[in-house]
Amino acid sequence: MALLLLFLLTGCSSLFQDPLAQANDSVAEANEAIAEHNALFKEARNLYEEGKEAVETEEESSEGAERMAQARKLMQEARDNLEEAREPLAGVENLEVDPEVKEYAQLLTDALDAQLAAEAREIELYEISESDPEFDNNRDRAEDLLTKIGEGYQRATDSYSRAQELADANPDLFVRQR
Repeated sequence: MALLLLFLLTGCSSLFQDPLAQANDSVAEANEAIAEHNALFKEARNLYEEGKEAVETEEESSEGAERMAQARKLMQEARDNLEEAREPLAGVENLEVDPEVKEYAQLLTDALDAQLAAEAREIELYEISESDPEFDNNRDRAEDLLTKIGEGYQRATDSYSRAQELADANPDLFVRQR
């Protein structure tokens, strides 16, 4: 009986937590997923650059294509982590917290959405580069994707910046992550 009570209490502990603490926990959980994403993203970008260099220096083209394929898979794994970051933020809207906290969560969500869209296009670019590393047959499509990728990352950066400005203007509402 005591074990069941302990299980119920630990399982329902978030019900007894104040809304601001819940919101901060949600943001912390999202930040963990974002940090995991960032590490994988960096690794994927490095692999892609290695593959591109292998093709450009006329090394074994299959080696370059293999690195690009690995980069695409790793980028997809990074995107999966970023999608996980959205989940905890979605619950903040339903909490009874200051509007600034809800706005902060929404700005982070907007940034994640823009970044996810840009990364989807980047993965598409990687797919093209696997079969056409020098973009001989897909130059226009690649240039279009690069433009959209840049615009998407810019929207993400703008949203992240606005979220940071909001957090800086309301330091008493947000627990700083270290």
